[in-house]
Amino acid sequence: MSFPGMDPKIQVQVDPNEDTEWNDILRDHGIIPQKEPDPTEQLEEALSEALQRQHENRLEGLDIDELEELEGLEDDEFLESYKNQRMNEIKRLQQEKSKNYQFGDVYHINKPEYAKEVTEASKSVYVVLIMSGNNLQSRVINEVINSAARKFKDVKFVEIQGSRAVENYPEANLPTILVYHDTNVVKQYITLTMLSGNQTSLKDLEKLLVDVGAVGDKDDRLLVNQDLDDDLEDERRTRFTKKSMRGKAVDDDDDDDFFD
Repeated sequence: MSFPGMDPKIQVQVDPNEDTEWNDILRDHGIIPQKEPDPTEQLEEALSEALQRQHENRLEGLDIDELEELEGLEDDEFLESYKNQRMNEIKRLQQEKSKNYQFGDVYHINKPEYAKEVTEASKSVYVVLIMSGNNLQSRVINEVINSAARKFKDVKFVEIQGSRAVENYPEANLPTILVYHDTNVVKQYITLTMLSGNQTSLKDLEKLLVDVGAVGDKDDRLLVNQDLDDDLEDERRTRFTKKSMRGKAVDDDDDDDFFD
């Protein structure tokens, strides 16, 4: 092997696998190939990086309550910073979702619009499709979904006449409810029999939305949670009233003693 600037008659034997300063110079100039990486070093580096990532991401997936339980176990400054980061991220996602998917109404479509308004739309949000007819249950569910659409603006509600969606679709099967998510039907009901029939209400539809994951079960918008809040408030007021009455009774006894 000969090198620039050297007498070509002088041959220098080089072991390209040696870790020498001379070999480093030769590698830098592309005269000998770069040394093959040591598999052991690569493995150790990969394991070290994995452990580092595991440590850095140890709080990933924890909600705010779970993070608060770690107080005293984690560095206070780091934990507070992480909590603020998570809260800001949650707020950002909520605002982004609210901004991008504000529906608030029922979309009435025809068959040519089905793919875009239902199947394609379900890639981003849950889509509740009502195939309706001219019977009583269709009128009931149409009233319910109008209320739901105004309340759950991050869910898309779509209505189409059954006869326009599927040729010769039986009127006896209407209304039909199909819930789409990620282009797939995740729930379906033929008529309202599996809900509450002619008595189907917004609360029934809310339960459906929770069951399929379109709405969280702790969502403040749910009637069941609002009813619970009302019950707790009524209970609080009752306890306060009883306590006040007991206090008044004691005061009355004191008054009697005074006049005795």
